[in-house]
Amino acid sequence: MQAFDLHRMMLDKVSASFLWEVAVRCVYTFVLVYLFLKLTGRRGVSQMSLFEVLIILTLGSAAGDVAFYDDVPMLPVLVVFLVLGACYRLVIWLMTHSERLQGLLEGKPVIIVAQGELAWSHLQQENMTEFEFFMELRLSGVSHLGQIALAILETNGQISIYYYPEAEIKPGLPILPGVGQQPYRVLPENGDYACIRCSAVRDMCAGDRCRCSRCGEERWLKASRASRVS
Repeated sequence: MQAFDLHRMMLDKVSASFLWEVAVRCVYTFVLVYLFLKLTGRRGVSQMSLFEVLIILTLGSAAGDVAFYDDVPMLPVLVVFLVLGACYRLVIWLMTHSERLQGLLEGKPVIIVAQGELAWSHLQQENMTEFEFFMELRLSGVSHLGQIALAILETNGQISIYYYPEAEIKPGLPILPGVGQQPYRVLPENGDYACIRCSAVRDMCAGDRCRCSRCGEERWLKASRASRVS
């Protein structure tokens, strides 16, 4: 093999007409990667929007192939970059002119906790379990949901939390692991109890055996009123 063979470096064994196929393949890959990220949710997408992660992943794959393999011609990869750049510019322009399209591609902020309870239907729609969400809250110093007035899942995957003032903290579902509490089906005493699945809080009496009207769960935890530790 001759070093610095321009024909091999530029086209290798493909014809110039193959560049049109590369453009079609590029758009196809662009759509597939976007749908994959969209369907798998925003988990792990931090600091960047879903659309920006899509661009980085697709360009990274194209750049990696041409950098490491001598049988990958350079001009088709250039077409990949040009087409993706054009797609990015076009989509950005369309989003600036259409709020509906922006919401479709970038997503919208979603309320996950409202007034100390999980927005159960919203959490299910975001492909995130309550256990994953609780982990994120614990990292922010939250010990139970009654401390939170509002929690919003942002389009970049981060969670914005708005806390109740100390005097307004409500009874809520405890989310700390290993706190010595066990779920009850038959309640041992009067008081506030939180559904272990959807966090709905109910004032119930000793001996009650209730099914949650919100999610159908039958197990309850003693609701916590603990203050938040900064």
